[in-house]
Amino acid sequence: MPVILLILALCLLRYFEVWRFAELSWWWIVALMGLAFIWFEFIESMLGLDRRKAHNEDEKRRKDRVKQSFDKRK
Repeated sequence: MPVILLILALCLLRYFEVWRFAELSWWWIVALMGLAFIWFEFIESMLGLDRRKAHNEDEKRRKDRVKQSFDKRK
């Protein structure tokens, strides 16, 4: 996510020609976009980070369900 925010910030700074970013080539921004695409489409799934996030969400839901079950019995 920080890469996406960086790309957005660089696009805005370059478009509005702020300070030294006015001289920044658009190719640097396009390269960052390509890097972000490769990361989110290929590398993240190869490392299992997408499944880990889903597993953590499932675990949180399970714990909440168990907690609600015990709270209702009291």
